[in-house]
Amino acid sequence: MTSAVKRVAIPKNGVDYRGKVVLAPMVRSGELPSRLLALHYGADLVWGPETIDKSMIGTTKRTNPVSSTIDYTRTPSNSSRIQGSAARESYIYRLHPARESRRLIFQIGTSSPSTAVEAAKLVAPHVAGIDVNAGCPKPFSTSGGMGAALLQKPDHLASILSALVKEVGEVFEIGISVKIRLLETAEKTEALVRKLCGTGITGLTIHCRTTPMRPRERAIRDQLQMITDVCRSEGVACVMNGDVKNRDEALQLMREFGADGAMIASAAEVNPSSFRTSEEGGLLAWREVVHEYMKIAVGVDNKWGNTKFTLSQLIPGKLEVYRDITGSKNYIEVCEALGLEQLYDQAREVDTRLGLSQCRDATAVQKAKGKNKSAQAASGRPSTERSMDNETRRSLSERGISSFNMVV
Repeated sequence: MTSAVKRVAIPKNGVDYRGKVVLAPMVRSGELPSRLLALHYGADLVWGPETIDKSMIGTTKRTNPVSSTIDYTRTPSNSSRIQGSAARESYIYRLHPARESRRLIFQIGTSSPSTAVEAAKLVAPHVAGIDVNAGCPKPFSTSGGMGAALLQKPDHLASILSALVKEVGEVFEIGISVKIRLLETAEKTEALVRKLCGTGITGLTIHCRTTPMRPRERAIRDQLQMITDVCRSEGVACVMNGDVKNRDEALQLMREFGADGAMIASAAEVNPSSFRTSEEGGLLAWREVVHEYMKIAVGVDNKWGNTKFTLSQLIPGKLEVYRDITGSKNYIEVCEALGLEQLYDQAREVDTRLGLSQCRDATAVQKAKGKNKSAQAASGRPSTERSMDNETRRSLSERGISSFNMVV
């Protein structure tokens, strides 16, 4: 008689990671418009960028009537010394409840069970799960005992997950998961995975690289089969991450290694239509992807700096339009460079709301001044001295010059 397969129950408001191809958590490339674009092209779930627990604690939560988003904002700590619009609140996290909520996983950066719980409770009603980042190797994360630093303290990491499961997962009926990296040996990795699976989590993502490895180094999949076997024996969904280029490859790798799901990172950053299957047409041309992104970005009043960064990832760097975009100051300039006339009016409205219209005016003035100064320098005298009244202007023929003798 075949024994029943063990499986951790998926909470009522949670989501099962099994059979899913998902967007990886990425700083800057995982903001709201990028997540909505990935969902548009077929991502089953999306992870938001790692958000530090202490940055969420103390934020102001508001529903934005213009973008229909839920915004978590914070006033700059030196706002008392800043006057007027310069004291504008900064966004810490944004989500769109109608378009992504039940498919959004909030990734948290933390080193403490108590602050992790406090921060997670703020966003738990609006997401399908909370994921702990235990894999980021960058100093800004590890120096605070977060990210990959947690891999060296398995008991502490397990205590964070247990607290989130009990105080957030069970209360809000959503899943809790964790994203880790490979350890130095397969034995250490196996021991860690077993410990974490015993905390009550519903999912575990394994980034198939060790902490010292960088994205340019090829992912290591030697331990993947072992990890998926351990997760399956504990009833926890296992998602693989590392050098997954598109949905077709993701599904093939899931079958090969027995993974329950796969996560796409860098490939989706460059072209999120990588979530489309070959039967659906596969990758789309960059221009079509960028146009779709711009519609979403202006629709949610996305932060200008993030929009500009994302466009720099989506547009090939050798194109002339790439230089136009990197030199742009606001949404209307981008729309003009891309020929998106249908977005002109909306772009101007967004620029006004974000205070970017002044940038356009200032740029125009500077360009005009620059041209005037260049003309003056070329002549060696003020431009007023070079102007002529209509009465003093003479045609070429009057000056004895034939137009046929001009070089063109």
